[in-house]
Amino acid sequence: MAEHRIFTTEFSKVYPLYVQKAERKGRSRDEVDQVICWLTGYSGAQLAGQIDKHVNFREFFAQAPALHPNSSLITGVVCGVRVEKVEDPLMQKIRYLDKLVDELAKGKAMEKILR
Repeated sequence: MAEHRIFTTEFSKVYPLYVQKAERKGRSRDEVDQVICWLTGYSGAQLAGQIDKHVNFREFFAQAPALHPNSSLITGVVCGVRVEKVEDPLMQKIRYLDKLVDELAKGKAMEKILR
């Protein structure tokens, strides 16, 4: 089976889309960074470094310090797919990130997003 193209997509190309989605709904870039750092374990400076290096999603998650232990509590549907049912570990991490940004854009309280 062919690898999904999102795996080789540069994170730096998708990051501005996450920010735009959140900002359209009155949230901030800092809040987007906060949920990304919570999920991946990156510091703000490390996240900026990953964006500057133009790493792809595979590298972004492979180099992440540590996926948050509560990431398995992220549930729901993104793009018609239940995130907790995704079998590929990398795709599941990407869907977790998508879900967190969706929750942020929908106005959910940060305390609830960061389980």
